[in-house]
Amino acid sequence: MSASPDWQTDYDVFAEELADDPYPIMAELRAQCPVAHSNRHEGSWWPTRYEDVTHVANDSDEFSSSQVSVVPLKLVHPGGVVSMVMMDPPEHTELRRLLMPFFSANNAERYRDLTRSICQDLLAGMSEGDTVDVVSAYTRQIPPRIIAAILGVDPVHADDFTEWAEGILGGGMRDPEEVARCQTLLTEFLQNEVVARQESPGDDLISELLAMEVDGEPLSPAVVFANMRLMLIAGVDTTWSAMGTAIWHLALNPDDRHSLVDSDESNALAVEELLRAYAPVTMARIAKCPVQLGDAQIETGDRVLLSFPAANRDPDVFPEPETVQLDRTPNRHVAFGYGQHRCLGAPLARLELQESLRELVKRFPDFRLADPRAVTWSGGQVRGPRALPLVLG
Repeated sequence: MSASPDWQTDYDVFAEELADDPYPIMAELRAQCPVAHSNRHEGSWWPTRYEDVTHVANDSDEFSSSQVSVVPLKLVHPGGVVSMVMMDPPEHTELRRLLMPFFSANNAERYRDLTRSICQDLLAGMSEGDTVDVVSAYTRQIPPRIIAAILGVDPVHADDFTEWAEGILGGGMRDPEEVARCQTLLTEFLQNEVVARQESPGDDLISELLAMEVDGEPLSPAVVFANMRLMLIAGVDTTWSAMGTAIWHLALNPDDRHSLVDSDESNALAVEELLRAYAPVTMARIAKCPVQLGDAQIETGDRVLLSFPAANRDPDVFPEPETVQLDRTPNRHVAFGYGQHRCLGAPLARLELQESLRELVKRFPDFRLADPRAVTWSGGQVRGPRALPLVLG
């Protein structure tokens, strides 16, 4: 992969340097060119200040959510219906209102015991002194199994969910054939599940959504499908990437790791700080009209990247932003986005992070990296470790 010769005018969102260690690059841009530009991948703008990122994220008058991928990505939308994340008001507002109860903090708590049990079962197959790739053996396994339970599908499909999500949001973003393949498999699977619930409703989210009504009319199967696809694509890769990066940090920082062993309160605070410091997701918006953003003139149709990782390290908002302070308060991070499109699944993701870290540290309080050079990272839309060998201890 070729390196970007100039981050201010020619960055590449898939550059290896950006995946391996993006934060010095972001800090340099924030200080010297807070709204960078590149013509790669059909062009985009890259703001790195908290103020600019949150402004774009929450301004639906000037910026559209119709394309949220960091590079142009061709997705097929059965029935012509897009998911909530790609809608603008007022359509987005109404659908979000309907779905919010399913993703509330109280509702997420229904899955805490299950999450804890899944983590314990996965860890039970490991022993002190083992060298384990914690990504393949642990973090990749947790979110898809939770989502399978929520959707009422056989957890045997968990690996399929991960493969499809990564094929669409991960490396597949540079491979149109891989995106199309994963999209086809995911579409066929979910459409079959929707048809099955129409014929025989169960105690699961798909059945509940099919039973909902808007203005006296049930939600269409196409709407249910589109938002279940969103849940699978957005809720798998992002969450296990956040888990993996948090574990990577704890492996390198034993004092932080040991502080989590016995305290639920410190665990919850630590998760927020780890999300701030290592936010995995970058989204995008499309300019609906000419817009001045700092010194940059954005034109209609331009793609603007919402670099939540960069916003979370803005020193104007977060004192000593490059230092991970597990007891940081207040912590107004935007790891889950900002404003009207803030991630509905945030309570569930928080819960999964809390339980996965708590159980790992409890069982193996002295784990460490087996070889720092063996850690590999994804970049682009979602940043996170793709190989993370640990020596358990």
